[in-house]
Amino acid sequence: MANHWLSVIEHWLYPPTCLLCGDAGEGGLDLCGGCLESLPRIQEACARCALPLAHPGFNRLCGECQQTPPAYDAALALFHYQQPVRHLIQALKFGGRLDCARTLGRLLAEHLAEHPHRPDALVPVPLHPRRYRERGFNQSAEIALELSRRLAIPLHASLCTRIRHTPAQAGLSARQRRVNVRRAFQVADTGLPRHVAIVDDVVTTGTTVNELARTLRAAGVACIQVWAVARVSDH
Repeated sequence: MANHWLSVIEHWLYPPTCLLCGDAGEGGLDLCGGCLESLPRIQEACARCALPLAHPGFNRLCGECQQTPPAYDAALALFHYQQPVRHLIQALKFGGRLDCARTLGRLLAEHLAEHPHRPDALVPVPLHPRRYRERGFNQSAEIALELSRRLAIPLHASLCTRIRHTPAQAGLSARQRRVNVRRAFQVADTGLPRHVAIVDDVVTTGTTVNELARTLRAAGVACIQVWAVARVSDH
């Protein structure tokens, strides 16, 4: 009851305001109806890596996953990494707008509410301590926190750590990306869940989440999903 009244007071003091146009938010969301409709949702995607598909095949797998499946079992992304979703993610990542994490996390949680295969734990893609000090937060962990709260799935933010400080993946070729994140992660040897969902803000080529999944698999995790806010369509 106390939490309910706190929410009511917070809503009264700080009414929802659209993050994109500044109009009043709708449905308790920091987006107005028009801007919410403008978000580029993915309609068809590869069931294994979440790559958007223009012409889905019979088994809903992209050619790459048919030839070389990733280390994770399945992936899901809600939006194309296009405007205005790109603006919201960059405002979070580089502008410290944590309200964007709450909004994007809520939208992803609503999309996943009826997901048939709930994981035992959520594992955000970790930042190296140096990058964390520079940014002051982990954007994937902030999104995962909202997912955990809304879906009642435990958040295991310390299960994985990033043990190598690597340059940003942007601008690197696919091969350079693989080399860049190789052996970059480490898994704690206690309390290992059987089924996890890796949470990320954007999946570009899938190299980072694949390396993290490979590390988790080697540690003994049996089932691994990837949940992302957005997916890049064209590598």
